[in-house]
Amino acid sequence: MSLKMRKNRGAPPPERCELTACMAVFSGAWAPNVIWHLREGPRPFSELRADIPPVSAKVLSRRLRDLRDRGVVERHVMPTSPPSVEYGLTPLGSELIPALAAIVEVGHRLKSRPGPVAAR
Repeated sequence: MSLKMRKNRGAPPPERCELTACMAVFSGAWAPNVIWHLREGPRPFSELRADIPPVSAKVLSRRLRDLRDRGVVERHVMPTSPPSVEYGLTPLGSELIPALAAIVEVGHRLKSRPGPVAAR
């Protein structure tokens, strides 16, 4: 026997909440890692790639573009020959660092607990 779905009659759709908007920045593979590695200052693409070895160049490029479109990361073209590019956090991106730091702290506590943890 299947369950009946109730219909939402006449109520307007809910507004997008702040938590959903903030978590959308972290959506996509490697976005939190990119933000975390940019916390100390602007970095060239090659350094970011070295800091996050499992990520492919294609995925890292896509994630940097997504974060730039969301206003979290900015791209600076350096006037060198040949031109080089650095990525850094915007002021909005810097505001995410305390949230990521709190998540990292919880991760350390989870890792030190006996028993199974999802990703050790």
